[in-house]
Parts: sequence; C-alpha cells; structure tokens
Amino acid sequence: MRRVVTIVVSALAVSAGAFAQTPEERVLLAAPPQMKDAATIIKWKSDFTYDTVKKGTNRLVCYDLSGMPTHQPFTVECTSVANLDRVAQNLKFEALGTKEKTQAALDAAEKDGTRVKPEFGSVWIHLMGADPEHARRHTTIAVPGATAQSLGLPDNPKQGGVWIMNAGTSTAHLMTPGS
Repeated sequence: MRRVVTIVVSALAVSAGAFAQTPEERVLLAAPPQMKDAATIIKWKSDFTYDTVKKGTNRLVCYDLSGMPTHQPFTVECTSVANLDRVAQNLKFEALGTKEKTQAALDAAEKDGTRVKPEFGSVWIHLMGADPEHARRHTTIAVPGATAQSLGLPDNPKQGGVWIMNAGTSTAHLMTPGS
C-alpha cells in the first residue's frame, strides 16, 4: 500500500510541476516552439506603455492580458513587434470597460482614420480560456485593407477554409479554421 501511495504522490508532483511556470514561461505558451527562445517578452502597464522583460532576437513579441477588460481570465498573446502601437490602442479602448464601449471606440477610430494599422502579413496568436489547462489557441493573420477581390479569398466561413474577416478595414484578418 505504501508503494502505491508513493507512486501516486510522485505522479501528482510531476503533473503539478508541469503547470507551475514562471511569468515568462506562462507568456510564452502562445509562442510557436521554433520562435519561443528568441521572442521578446513585455509587460503592459496601466498607461498602455510597456516594460521589456526580455529582449528577443526575432520579431515576435509576447505578453499577458489575463484579467484585463474584455479578456478571459487566462489570455496570453504573441504578434509582431511592429504591432505594439495597435495593441496599445486596443488596450486603451478595452479599458473603457464594456464590449459595447470598446466597439464604439474602435468603429470611431476606423471611421476617422486614426485606427492604428497592423503589419500586413503579421501573425496574431492568442491562447485564452479559464486557465492555462483549458485555454484555446486562435491564430489570425493581419491583412489590413484586404478584400475578397484583392486576395481571392472568401469574406465568410461558408467554404470551410481560410477567409477574410472584416474585409476592407484596418482590422481585416485571415481566419484560420481549427487554430
């Protein structure tokens, strides 16, 4: 019996250790494995600026948005360093408190031309959920201004493949089913 208890306790310790992570390791859960070691890690501040936690050597930057307005309890994200001004603008609008207020601010910025554009072709990788164990990965590719006509891709998911969401806007992006 003592042997069984020792085995069970050892197994639990190993599985608990798999989920114990430093803040840097937690943020990098969203990063593609081949880019993780060279990624930059930042920490957003309440004034929508950031501190660099770790300077990377590639263009991928990752950060934690867990618990911020309009985000799930666990949310980590990676994108191109070229998109940090857009992320800052998003966070500023999200701080308005509700999805409706955020959307109204986004729509107004789109309409008056002050919406910061993302880098064309840049990837946005989100890992979000109730906690890291129940998080879902969602990957999109920014194609600001793109339309079905300009890219030759549909602007709806009816065909079941990649499609352009928000076509013709600065928010246009390729939706990648299953990711």
